[in-house]
Amino acid sequence: MAENEDLTPEFDISRPTIARVYDAILGGKDNFAADREGRDAYVKYVPNAKDVALDNREGLRKGVEYIANHGVDQFLDIGAGLPTMQNTHQIAQAVNPDATVVYVDNDPIVLAHGRALLATNKSTTIVTADLRDPQSILNNKEVQENIDFTRPIGLMVVGLHMHFHDDEQPDEWVRVLLDACPSGSYLLITDFVDTGEPLQKAIEQAGLESLGNGWIRTPERIREHFLGLPLVDDKIDFIPRWFPGEPEKEVPAVEDIEPWHKIMMGGIGYKA
Repeated sequence: MAENEDLTPEFDISRPTIARVYDAILGGKDNFAADREGRDAYVKYVPNAKDVALDNREGLRKGVEYIANHGVDQFLDIGAGLPTMQNTHQIAQAVNPDATVVYVDNDPIVLAHGRALLATNKSTTIVTADLRDPQSILNNKEVQENIDFTRPIGLMVVGLHMHFHDDEQPDEWVRVLLDACPSGSYLLITDFVDTGEPLQKAIEQAGLESLGNGWIRTPERIREHFLGLPLVDDKIDFIPRWFPGEPEKEVPAVEDIEPWHKIMMGGIGYKA
């Protein structure tokens, strides 16, 4: 086998993937015609789709900063997608330069591009695995080498639940991963929400047309993603209103935020 041959896996460019459509929405370059068609479906229904994607990144930033500032120095980021701006390792390592981050994604192009970009960062790695097979994540050699499951972990499932129907029971996949995390760990989640806003239904239609998935859920259902963990500040919220651990922040009223800012909610659970 040629050196680094394993870093250039084969991938299908004829069908859109979550990671590459998301990259296209954000204006990235690691996407193909099928992915840009998927992006166009999102923009057709939600012209501010890029703002929704940026909300998801902002939810990631807020969550990682909170977790890192509370002493956690290792993160397992499931469904990480292609590197964009303010990635998990950059946020965590700005708080603690020694923080370790393992990215997990099932899109081979994420592995190829991610490893090239992370070649000089010895505390960060990326592996190809799938949330639908959580035990394969836990059994992955690189995950085991980089994550110490005897110490608190920041488990991240950001912008991923919406891509699985409840009939698939994605919460049970997350439960396998959470069960492997010790006390003191955190679970960070963002998801599409359904509070009756028209654009929420539009983003669902866009997802179904673009990727064949992308369901919205009530806030009560999103709370169930946390598997009974107590929530930081005892709530989930729209990303512009969500400031975990910062009760002194002036929170804008729901009616004062733009409709596209009411598509995603975020929250953090704590494993005591």
